[in-house]
Amino acid sequence: MRRRFRLVLFTIALWAVTAGSAPLLFAQAKKVEPKAEINAEERTLSNGMRILLYRRPDEPTISGGWVAHVGSANERPGITGISHLFEHMMFKGSQVIGTKDYKKDLEIIAEQEKVRGEIRAEEAKLRAAFRRGEVDDVTKPENKTARQKELEKTFDELVKAQREILVKNEFDRIYTKAGGSGMNAFTNQDMTAYFITVPKNKLELWMWMESDRLANPVFREFYAERDVVFEERRMRTESTPTGRLEEAFDEMFWHGHPYTWPVVGYPSDIPAITKAQADEYFSLFYAPNNLTAILVGDFDPKEAAVLAETYFGRIPRGKTAPPEMTTLPPKWEAEMRFTGEAETNPQVAVEWHTVAFQHKDSYPLQALAQVLNGRTGRLFKGLVLPSNAVATNATAAQQSQKYAGSFAVEAECKEGKKPEEVEKAIYAELEKLQKELVPTQELQKVKNNFAANSFRRLSSSMAILFQLIFNEGLGDWREINEGPKRIQAVSSEDVRRVAQTYLTKENRGVEVFTRKGAAAAAPSVEEAALASLPEQARPMVKQLFQRVGAEKDAEKLKTMVSQMESQAAAVPPEMRKGLDLVLARAKERLAELAKTEKK
Repeated sequence: MRRRFRLVLFTIALWAVTAGSAPLLFAQAKKVEPKAEINAEERTLSNGMRILLYRRPDEPTISGGWVAHVGSANERPGITGISHLFEHMMFKGSQVIGTKDYKKDLEIIAEQEKVRGEIRAEEAKLRAAFRRGEVDDVTKPENKTARQKELEKTFDELVKAQREILVKNEFDRIYTKAGGSGMNAFTNQDMTAYFITVPKNKLELWMWMESDRLANPVFREFYAERDVVFEERRMRTESTPTGRLEEAFDEMFWHGHPYTWPVVGYPSDIPAITKAQADEYFSLFYAPNNLTAILVGDFDPKEAAVLAETYFGRIPRGKTAPPEMTTLPPKWEAEMRFTGEAETNPQVAVEWHTVAFQHKDSYPLQALAQVLNGRTGRLFKGLVLPSNAVATNATAAQQSQKYAGSFAVEAECKEGKKPEEVEKAIYAELEKLQKELVPTQELQKVKNNFAANSFRRLSSSMAILFQLIFNEGLGDWREINEGPKRIQAVSSEDVRRVAQTYLTKENRGVEVFTRKGAAAAAPSVEEAALASLPEQARPMVKQLFQRVGAEKDAEKLKTMVSQMESQAAAVPPEMRKGLDLVLARAKERLAELAKTEKK
């Protein structure tokens, strides 16, 4: 859960900085503020594609995006990570964007596929040898057959030939020259989304660009980009102290459900995905009848609808409707525990199975999480603040996803305290909520915070777009209006009821990390700086560190730095230090890339 939740935080953080909107997770409300409803106009094109139009008069820009209703939950073992791979591939261009010679481009791709087919045959032999115990590791170069090495050399020559006719990052450059900003995308278990802000006189350009990459995609450098995704996995999972342990815990917690596997994919699946599988996946899940386009800004809805039909409507409807994800999480009957050692401070995470998006109990569970959260929340007061504190930080979160949900409490042990002491303290705070009603004033403060945050989330076109994308991807964009109302209707009895119903021993998984080795290594400068940030900001900043560290495109990094610097004034004071840390890391990475180019 931590990795999934942090990826959402990371997306929101990156979007907030580049869009000029302050991260909302740290906003504090003093009173309930009014919130205007978002009455988007909904239309369906002739090919089944849905569009949502929300006009904001007098805005100089239009924020546009679209949601593919597919995520890692729609995958299967063998092709895990393919949804995330497509997030990368959709920026590779089309028949007219990304190449100097489309005909030659196709010829090279066809030849590449022929060679890759022969390489896969050699890889199959190697896996068979591994199963027989004849080789110890299929990834070691020395274990490859002579034929495989020969084929890989041939493939590398084809890659070089293709690079001669490629126009790198042309999709991004066209938008940037036209005044576009904040182009990005994200993938999670339930959806894949793409978004950007353009000047309001560039709406037709957006329609053409987005429809072109859907109607005429060319998956150039497919295998090279597959390697980039694998490297991203290495940076975010393999190279972090607890990454693989968290992944293993998620597998235990979600056993029997498609949330079991990681969004980034399994390490053996990513390099095995074929372009043929990608083509099949695209035709099924990226068909217009499985997409929703969303526009927010100053435009004429009627004209926008006509443009949408002209451009997006030309894409043929999918021949086969995407299959429904029908697997339900199995009911637990006993507590499951996971213990791991890592180069990290001892910590505890307890996670309970709860409910999916829009379930009636998701709202009191969200309120329950906020009763526990923050510097005035019960976890901080009970575990962190006392003179005999057992933890250095503690947080709670209810995550209602499209097909299932979970409630988690995490805490890091204070020096000299044991994980079992922290776990016991967590249960003590939860037991109070199961036995006693939350005082009206305490619950009202939580509701006020929700009301203020729901209002602030709608402060800009990009902010509104992001909320529409997220709720539409989960199943219903109208939740942007209905959710805050349902939170306000939560009673103290509702909070106690969900605590009693879901936060039970037989419904939970417990994850305990202990420090690897006898003594902990001294914290690095970066770790010490992170420790000085607000506890909720740390995971988000860590994710930004990892993104910056993995970025190989200097131009993209320069754009990111420029956007962060230009929007620094909009960042709340408590988050400014985190932004400064990310900026410093980005500039270091730019210097590293410059040295590499000189070599």
